[in-house]
Amino acid sequence: MANVETTDDREIEIPTSLPILPVRDIVIFPYMIIPLFVGRDISIRAVDEALLGNKMVLFVTQKDVNIEVPTTEDLYRTGTVGSILRMLKLPDGRFKVLIQGLAKAKILKFTQTEPFYSGDIEKIVDQESSEITVEIEALMRNIKELMDKSVGLGKSFLPDILVLIENIEEPGRLADLVASNLGLKSDQAQELLEEADPVKRLKKIGEILNREVELLTVQQKIQSDVKGEIDKTQREYYLREQLKAIQRELGEIDEKTEEILELRKKIDDAKMPEKVEEEALKQINRLGKMHPDSAEAGTIRTYVDWLIDIPWSKSTKDNINLKKAKKVLDEDHYDLEHVKERVLEYLGVRKLNPKMKGPILCFVGPPGVGKTSLGKSIARAL
Repeated sequence: MANVETTDDREIEIPTSLPILPVRDIVIFPYMIIPLFVGRDISIRAVDEALLGNKMVLFVTQKDVNIEVPTTEDLYRTGTVGSILRMLKLPDGRFKVLIQGLAKAKILKFTQTEPFYSGDIEKIVDQESSEITVEIEALMRNIKELMDKSVGLGKSFLPDILVLIENIEEPGRLADLVASNLGLKSDQAQELLEEADPVKRLKKIGEILNREVELLTVQQKIQSDVKGEIDKTQREYYLREQLKAIQRELGEIDEKTEEILELRKKIDDAKMPEKVEEEALKQINRLGKMHPDSAEAGTIRTYVDWLIDIPWSKSTKDNINLKKAKKVLDEDHYDLEHVKERVLEYLGVRKLNPKMKGPILCFVGPPGVGKTSLGKSIARAL
């Protein structure tokens, strides 16, 4: 996690030539104190070189994090000069270094590419105004208020960072400190690092923070809505179970209630698809509010029983044998040649293309002509 050192970078003398260390997926800002794992050979050698001298390195970000051995063209030209405060050699040969960002700098030219990068650099000084204008003060106050709003909406920052932000009076330092703690994408952070005008930097950070506050507000509303639905469901379940328990204790469960409970259990045991189960439970709730002798109650009861009887979780393997199917159809039905022929055609297509979705056959006709028995014969044939 980024932190801050109160050292004034204007009092630090930055050399004109330094080792250059490429970093991936992070942009280092001035005033940051951050641990880094150094594992690539060019990086280890750059650290070794810095430790032999003034312990300073120019940290620049790679444009593409997936490149293992970057060329000079793969690196941004603007980075941050950092001082190595501490170094620990790990058993696997990597280094863990604690660095402190000192000042921004840009690469003028690379003077060395092997065994590590080195180059001539130039320190970048912010275009600080001689006085804090009303506009700058308003921008700074807006940034601080947006940070407080973010924290109130669940954004996590170190407490020390919030205290420092509240007390910083320099626009450039405030911009860098906030930018280093927002968890920005590399390209966004690099754009802010390269902006030398603190006022423009503050405006860009204000836009980013405004969007972050909007996202956090929507996220909190979604979480609140979901929690409200869950709480409501849990409360209804708890009250329903309490009501059942009270009724059992008082012996007040009537035939209607027993029927509803039995139907609910059958629905649960039937392992229906989610939407079908929702519809079945909806009809059960309607049934519970009706008089048991009403005509509509009988219709709903029949509909729910039909849903329960469908073998939702059971399946059989089709064994399409056209000769057997024709024999069964002829045994069970006299005449109806056209109908039987159409059924055999469907079975033949299904046999030729077993991956096709099952066709739906619709039998139409008055009662007693054989619609139901045809369906049973087809099932027996398969």
